[in-house]
Amino acid sequence: MSQDPYELLGVGRDADADTIKKAYRKLARQLHPDVNPDPESQERFKQVTAAYEVLSDPDKRAAYDRGGDPFGGGFGGQGAGFSFTDIMDAFFGGNAGAGAGRGPRPRMRRGQDALIRIEVELAEAAFGVSRELKVDTAVRCTTCGGEGAAPGSHPVPCESCRGAGEVAHVQRSFLGEIRTLRPCAACRGFGTVIPDPCRECAGDGRVRSRRTLTVKIPAGVDNGTRVQLSEQGEVGPGGGPAGDLYVEIHVAPHEVFERHGNDLHCAVTVPMTAAALGTTIELPTLEADLPASEDVERSFDLQVPPGTQSGHQVVLRGRGVPGLRGGRGDLAVTIAVDTPTRLDPRQEELLRELAAIRGEERPTGDVRPAHKSVFGRLRDAFTAH
Repeated sequence: MSQDPYELLGVGRDADADTIKKAYRKLARQLHPDVNPDPESQERFKQVTAAYEVLSDPDKRAAYDRGGDPFGGGFGGQGAGFSFTDIMDAFFGGNAGAGAGRGPRPRMRRGQDALIRIEVELAEAAFGVSRELKVDTAVRCTTCGGEGAAPGSHPVPCESCRGAGEVAHVQRSFLGEIRTLRPCAACRGFGTVIPDPCRECAGDGRVRSRRTLTVKIPAGVDNGTRVQLSEQGEVGPGGGPAGDLYVEIHVAPHEVFERHGNDLHCAVTVPMTAAALGTTIELPTLEADLPASEDVERSFDLQVPPGTQSGHQVVLRGRGVPGLRGGRGDLAVTIAVDTPTRLDPRQEELLRELAAIRGEERPTGDVRPAHKSVFGRLRDAFTAH
């Protein structure tokens, strides 16, 4: 195999440092003995590692470009300067062996969001309402102020990691010693320990508490709408900032109105005579469910025109539910005609008299097909022309 470092890494002679490093990482992942234990792969791994050691050093690369010995005494020889960190970088994508490390993790962290579900009436969802809620969440411990230490004491640096939050672990391999950093077990990676924890919160910096909140539900909310209360959720460990509280709305069914988006629907039954002659019906508005102290329109007159058929729908604009972004839906009223099932002799006599006047003693009925076939519709279309 070629001893040219550029050919071993598969890069051009004008490749920059980043390109060379990426090429080495890719090959190291493929050829590392833990992945490919066969002797040929191990030998090639040594070669590409030695090639990278040459090309990653500006002085050695310049010497090779001037015609010098690329490996100067062989892999692992005196002055080779092989970096095990680059191998760890190839597998873990970071500076695993560097002295800087990640550092201690903070005790204070943001808390989790909380969710509570409440039920409201349709009118409350439509026009908005304020509700008092009792919530049980974690709050900052007032005894220690969230620090976790008993009053008069404070967290102290960990003796095991000397405040770094990490300890070095050395593992021997055929490549030499590989140094990695792991979270300190003594302080759990915090870098500090609490010798005298707060008795109220047991060192967590937070306690459970029940409190009362007022939530303003905006007009136009619907089933599943969530109202967000910022920083009213769970306080985080170490007295960290609280998460958010989400209030999920469930709208209770209404005895008169049914909601479809921002529109309301209801059904009204009228007698057969009223449908034939026409009438006026007083209907309640949705506002009628609001507190009596509010000055709102609580009913209106619905005009049922003469000859109204069962299933006829009257749409009243702007009497539905207000939208979250403005505007208001409609109210659709469906008329159902009630045909009497029992008549006394006088009522039956009058109806027969009316049927005779209208020539309806023996009605034949208006029989129509439920649907037409495709050919029937085509025939009707040609006939019309």
